[in-house]
Amino acid sequence: MRAVGFDRDKYLTLQSHHIEARRSQFGGKLYLEFGGKLFDDMHASRVLPGFTPDNKIEMLASIADEVEVVFAVNARDLTNTTKVRADLGISYEDDVLRLIDEFGERGLFVSSVVITQVTDDNRTVRTFRRKLERMGLKVYRHYPIKGYPHDVRAIVSEHGYGRNDYIETSRDVIVVTAPGPGSGKMATCLSQLYHDHQRGIGSGYAKFETFPIWNLPLDHPVNIAYEAATADLDDVNMIDPFHLAAYGEQVVNYNRDVEVFPVLNLLFEQLLGHSPYRSPTDMGVNMAGMCISDDEVCREASRQEVVRRYHKALVEERRDELEPVASDRIALLMGQLGVTKDDRPVVGPALEVERRTKAPAAALQLADERIITGKTSALLGASSSVLLNALKALAGIDDQVNLLAPESIEPIQTLKTHHLGSRNPRLHTDEVLIALAVSATTDPHAKAAIDQLQSLRGCDAHTTVILGSVDEGIFRNLGVQVTSEPVYQTRKLYRKR
Repeated sequence: MRAVGFDRDKYLTLQSHHIEARRSQFGGKLYLEFGGKLFDDMHASRVLPGFTPDNKIEMLASIADEVEVVFAVNARDLTNTTKVRADLGISYEDDVLRLIDEFGERGLFVSSVVITQVTDDNRTVRTFRRKLERMGLKVYRHYPIKGYPHDVRAIVSEHGYGRNDYIETSRDVIVVTAPGPGSGKMATCLSQLYHDHQRGIGSGYAKFETFPIWNLPLDHPVNIAYEAATADLDDVNMIDPFHLAAYGEQVVNYNRDVEVFPVLNLLFEQLLGHSPYRSPTDMGVNMAGMCISDDEVCREASRQEVVRRYHKALVEERRDELEPVASDRIALLMGQLGVTKDDRPVVGPALEVERRTKAPAAALQLADERIITGKTSALLGASSSVLLNALKALAGIDDQVNLLAPESIEPIQTLKTHHLGSRNPRLHTDEVLIALAVSATTDPHAKAAIDQLQSLRGCDAHTTVILGSVDEGIFRNLGVQVTSEPVYQTRKLYRKR
């Protein structure tokens, strides 16, 4: 049983009440910028055990009648085919469509999509806009503003925000969200304040950003884990100097919000006649820090997250031939926490099996802390081997039992090598699971193993070579938190992903 350090029910109650209080403060519409991920917030669930990946969406569902959702998508992200949601392996365009479906299934009203930073109506933007309009969504366009965010006079003018399309909304709480950072969520909210003001409509702005958690210490592992997660974005946690000056209280924010706050203050004064906030932290509505039920559990989970991020950064830098910028930053954070790359329980066992067998290996830690290993064989790759061994351990099946008989594997190998052009006869994890599912119709051992797949969710795994896209995707879909050594199994120049 995994330890829990976060009170989910308390969070849902506190968060919805706090948003309602903020809306009442302005007395009209509230534009609520949602940072981070609304769905599938895996980072939060890893560093705050007990925080389920859909916590935030459940909270919004509790006030669904008052909420409508606006998606902001940066035009540059639509044309950048290499930019993907790393934890899901899909493009930002596909993620927008996925999220719209998810919102609809939860009873939340998605009214429109705004494409930001539109410099020209290129083919990609036009195609995406038409696709959304055919789905019945309104699509708006916002444009770059010369001098943003520092030239307040130009921004708050008919040639600045005034040039943007006005997003028609019908409810009181407008959640502005996006598939990733840099999408223009804040600018979208402020543009709406400008247009509302021009129309005599009362409205306000608040920000919902889970991390860093403002009422945890700067050096708390949960906040340090956020820095590790954003090492490629140059985000740095810091004491909010404006909050300290206004209230004599030390709270945590991050550099981008602190840097832009003086300009935001001027914008609010121009838009509303006064600024409702005395610090960037004042703008937030995040109650996560109030709901930590076991601080040590969250500290240890966050230390492990930083180590995971380090391994992932090393692999990404090797795969994309990048300079070790992100990994070096995370290494400094590990030093602050007093951990090393080997302080991940599955790393040592995987490397030990590789040393013993002279071939790629893998290790997986179950919820009861047992470490299961897998080695490379003539029939199975290390990932497939550790997956089968873990399922056997969970189902209480003797290690000597073969869940997949060689005669059931050989036809798949023949198909791969003789007909599909593969040079590798070993079964990938997807092929193993399909073979296991077929066997489960007649073999009770295979059926018992398949029934344990859900028990792998949240487990940690490590492989001694960089995974291919198939194995990486299967681990992701199973909810296994997998890392790898930054080493390729072969020296081939071309590798299928």
